Amino acid sequence: MVKYSYYPGNVARQASQEVEDTIQPLAKSLGIELIEMIGYSSDGGDIIKQGNPELQLALNARNFAIAQRNGHNIITPCASAQGIMFEALTTLQNDPIALAKTNRVLEDTTGMTLDPSTLETNHLLHILVDEIGLDKVEAAVVNQLDLDIACYYGPHMQREGACGNDDVWNPNYMEKLITALGGRPVDFPSKTMSVGNPSLLTLGESVMKMTAKVLADSKKAGAQVLVSACTLSHYNLDSYQGKAGRIAKLDTALPVVNLTEIIAFALGHHIDRFAQLRTRALIIGS
Repeated sequence: MVKYSYYPGNVARQASQEVEDTIQPLAKSLGIELIEMIGYSSDGGDIIKQGNPELQLALNARNFAIAQRNGHNIITPCASAQGIMFEALTTLQNDPIALAKTNRVLEDTTGMTLDPSTLETNHLLHILVDEIGLDKVEAAVVNQLDLDIACYYGPHMQREGACGNDDVWNPNYMEKLITALGGRPVDFPSKTMSVGNPSLLTLGESVMKMTAKVLADSKKAGAQVLVSACTLSHYNLDSYQGKAGRIAKLDTALPVVNLTEIIAFALGHHIDRFAQLRTRALIIGS
């Protein structure tokens, strides 16, 4: 078993329980042990950063210290969380003044300190491709996906060092994974475009147009399902797709599922819950 400190992100255990329900069994199937980060907190969602960047840095440093106490690098199912954590960890690794200030806050409030040089953060996608290996994933498949699937990465983890060995500007790890799961990946131009989640409450119309473009582009490219590697962006793409379509006057009706859901389904988990994927794709995506 490969062990990682598991950071669920901001929503997996709150509003997106389906992520938590599916990452646990898929991890066991692929020989990954998720070590609980007891007492973890939000990473700030890049919302706290807008008003208090030092606080967001301290929140992440606290989570890093918990993972370090566990003795394992971090894994997360959320692209936003990976991008935020990677940025914070890079700052703490390269800015000794920021590290010293943050460690003082940590020690005063928690009794912990952090040595960022010994820690890494990872998205589930990159662990599966770079560490577990697609051959092992393919060998574990029980339900061939047999769907035309668009892969949405979002922008947050698409930076050098944060996305494994994938191409920063034109990633293809998710397409390779979907192929290993028996699906047919569909390329579309806005797979790394932002859907503006942090600005949802303040720039609603602009965010809806950004969301609509991702959905419309993927549907126009022939996708039956859109799979998201970002649990925060998933809200926009799923819950707001009707509103986004009305505002942008685009066809946005497309099933959207989290990456963990589609992997778990392919590996034979929750088949009573996710076996409807093909039917749902045909009905909503028509």
